[in-house]
Amino acid sequence: MKLGRLNHVGVATPSIERSVALYRERMGAEQVGEPFDLPAQGVRVCFVDAPNTQVELIEPLGPDSPIARFLEKNPEGGQHHLCFEVPDIAQARAWFEGQGARVLGDTRIGAHGTPIFFLHPKDMGGVLTEIMESPKQAH
Repeated sequence: MKLGRLNHVGVATPSIERSVALYRERMGAEQVGEPFDLPAQGVRVCFVDAPNTQVELIEPLGPDSPIARFLEKNPEGGQHHLCFEVPDIAQARAWFEGQGARVLGDTRIGAHGTPIFFLHPKDMGGVLTEIMESPKQAH
């Protein structure tokens, strides 16, 4: 296993529209994708492109969303997770499990249309970590 490219930083927000305005007006962001829903994960997502990575803005679709629970503790939003790429999601999952890391839930399709899973923050130095198959590798 080798640390892959940082694909994105996930940022929880109570309002994608308000966050997009902040990134455009305060940070000068020019490339912002259209928001879209991921009902299976209970979130609405929008990507803000930076030269070397992306910021994934994540808004809850309802009160049962994991992001809604995050926002209860952090009403203004904030950093939710880091996402790193790997060439083979099944190999990465087996490697992390072999290391004793707790994988949260099943491997599923993420916002980039590639397989993902999450690692428990207590096994990753306090940071919720998403592992995603590189879009270049996924078929």
